[in-house]
Amino acid sequence: MSTITLKQYGPFTILTILAILSMFVPSLPVFVDTGKYVPADIAWVLVATALVFLMTPGLAFFYGGMVNRKNVISTMIKSVVAAGVTTILWVTVGFSLAFGDSIGGFIGNPFTFLFFKDVSSGAPWSLAPTIPLALFATFQLMFAIITPGLVVGAVAERIRFTSYILFIALFGLLVYFPLAHWTWHPNGFLFAMGVFDFAGGTVVHISAGCAALAGALVLKRRQSHIDRAEIPPANIPYVLIGTGLLWFGWFGFNAGSALGANSLAVSAFAATNAAAASAGLCWMFFDVIRGKKPSVLGFCIGAVVGLVAITPGAGFVAIPQSIFIGFVAAIISNLAISLKGKTSLDDTLDVFPCHGVGGIVGMILTGVFATKTVNSAGPDGLFYGDPAFFFTQLKGVVIVVVYSFVVSFLIFKLINFIQPIRVSSEDEELGLDESQHNEKYLQGTLLVSQNGKTTEKDASQFEKELFM
Repeated sequence: MSTITLKQYGPFTILTILAILSMFVPSLPVFVDTGKYVPADIAWVLVATALVFLMTPGLAFFYGGMVNRKNVISTMIKSVVAAGVTTILWVTVGFSLAFGDSIGGFIGNPFTFLFFKDVSSGAPWSLAPTIPLALFATFQLMFAIITPGLVVGAVAERIRFTSYILFIALFGLLVYFPLAHWTWHPNGFLFAMGVFDFAGGTVVHISAGCAALAGALVLKRRQSHIDRAEIPPANIPYVLIGTGLLWFGWFGFNAGSALGANSLAVSAFAATNAAAASAGLCWMFFDVIRGKKPSVLGFCIGAVVGLVAITPGAGFVAIPQSIFIGFVAAIISNLAISLKGKTSLDDTLDVFPCHGVGGIVGMILTGVFATKTVNSAGPDGLFYGDPAFFFTQLKGVVIVVVYSFVVSFLIFKLINFIQPIRVSSEDEELGLDESQHNEKYLQGTLLVSQNGKTTEKDASQFEKELFM
């Protein structure tokens, strides 16, 4: 089979095989209510699951609003298509690899829940005994969906769509699923080591941030970045809408990780909101003292950094300390972006300085401010007299950073070996909306008045001339 034929028929063939195999999986009831489940917990985690899913289109708006107009659609679809690829992967083998019977603390047995076998009628997850296993599995799926979507921002405006599809699959299999097992499975080696990550500081944000850094290095710089061209964001209101959806969805992300309608969920909910508010304001005010004007983008980016930073500690730190966590994370990420701007690194939308650095700061500060007063099942941090836990968090961060970066770098290199991972210079100049999808963000014509004469121009072409 030729390379072109394989590229054309390969994905469809794989999906066809999986669809046919799924017909032969035994049909079982979703769960049998034996009285051990708590209806309020089921209701809350169902809502939280939907909230986390809402973050994926929110991320699409957030990223889509910041790129060049000729790459808006291509950027947005890369976030959303992860919902399709990751869901099929998760149901078939992903949940097994993350939460199946542990093999040495490093990976789950792929046959434990193959095709969600025994998920429908199985016993509840040991750390979520009041909700059905199927609900726990679906809630965790939403985390797996958004993680590769975060990487899009670093490789936007130059990665082939088919290459990105392959990246989603390989990243899930080789990075996300193992990290989820290490961190959240009771027999995972990071869990056993005493690393605490409430809702995904390592599994989601550090892994995505390090993958973003690896992708930016492998794909190299855009021509516009080399030319130091000033490219205005396509649609700042999109960024504002995306921020609102992310902030809203993050309540499910963090408070939902309590896995029940309880006081811990309330604390995590309030801490999440406080950290986001603090970080958004800090970013904007910090820009002002550095000589800039307060901007919509600044507040939005800062708020997201605050949400990232509070994620690992939302269920372990108290609400007042979450203000400090958001404040510190905003300053460090802001300075990291400034430092990155002095290098040749082309991380298009600053994914590593925001998600990678934000996740690292959040994990470390969890090691400082965690307290048993908030969560009796959790640790006390450095601030409350336990330096050992602080150093355990540091070791966990180092392990995840090294693993995520190295494996992600190899994944991008492998994809580039299979097919060119980057679009051609002609396609990059044309824009990925047209070259990859044959679609346009701006369509139609405009009446343009120049030198007293009114002419009709294509909207996309006029915008290109305007900013040349």
